[in-house]
Amino acid sequence: MTWITHGARQAMALALVLGSALPAMEAARAADWPTRPVRILVGAPPGGTADIVARLVARELQASLGQPVIVDYKAGAGGTIAVQTMLASPRDGYTFLLIQKGIASEVPHAIKVSYDPFKDIVPIAQLTQYGLVLVGNPNLPAKDLGELVRYVKSKPGKFDYANFGVGTRGQTMGVQFNRVAGLDAGTVSYKGSPAALQDVMGGQVPLMFDGPATSLPFIKAGKLRAYAVASPRRMAALPDVPTFTESGYPDLQDVSWMGIWSAQGVPPAVMTKMRDATLKVTQSPTLRPRLEDMGMEPGSPATTDELLKDVRESYERQGALLRSIHFKPD
Repeated sequence: MTWITHGARQAMALALVLGSALPAMEAARAADWPTRPVRILVGAPPGGTADIVARLVARELQASLGQPVIVDYKAGAGGTIAVQTMLASPRDGYTFLLIQKGIASEVPHAIKVSYDPFKDIVPIAQLTQYGLVLVGNPNLPAKDLGELVRYVKSKPGKFDYANFGVGTRGQTMGVQFNRVAGLDAGTVSYKGSPAALQDVMGGQVPLMFDGPATSLPFIKAGKLRAYAVASPRRMAALPDVPTFTESGYPDLQDVSWMGIWSAQGVPPAVMTKMRDATLKVTQSPTLRPRLEDMGMEPGSPATTDELLKDVRESYERQGALLRSIHFKPD
């Protein structure tokens, strides 16, 4: 016979009481959330696309949530420092991440990461969506995409694409364009768009697939020529630039997005409240025109499951493309 002491019975009873109380305590905390400032980590330095979007969104979220929203920059290692900071923070719903979907679909192919992109981090809501734009040095004789294809073919082995990071869509879009257009352009990788764009404008590398927010100011200033955009429809900020689909290359339609992410384990009710607040922000009449000025559109109301499905599909496509060029991660 097993004997249970009076003290053990008391301990067991207390554990049962506390165990049954935890869900109620978590529900109460979620109902009151937020009761203090919310931190949004940004996996990029100040001055870039993510920074601009983060500051715009933080201002709108602050009004919606009724608490300060603090933008905290954790740039480096392709955004993984920001991810690690979030994962090391308490799972109480006061630390989130603003970053592009490439943190799960691209970065794990390029570098060895310490997190599982499909288990440790969760996309809560989409903020913006956009397609890359093919830009070139304005001194190139080609004035449109058809002329560019013919010109590159006439000079085999003489052209390269700059890209904003090893293993990113900036690199693999060039691989795809080579295949569908019958080109043989090479690739030159940089640590971010600014340095790459400087070399395109300087003529060291003639072409680049870039995000619209960083290239638009130079396109409008005449320092870059835009040939086509990879979005489903023309950008409001570049109404005269055709899509790749319009130009006869439907396989180059590829939409990326930036969103708010959470660590796995944050109370579901808190994640739902953050998602609702974020989706409300994307419909703000003050945010929409600012995003369009940067060549982006407000995000869709896709669910977390739909966002995860999109990320996984992008991850598999990106992996297949990188394997096809025998890419090895750092």
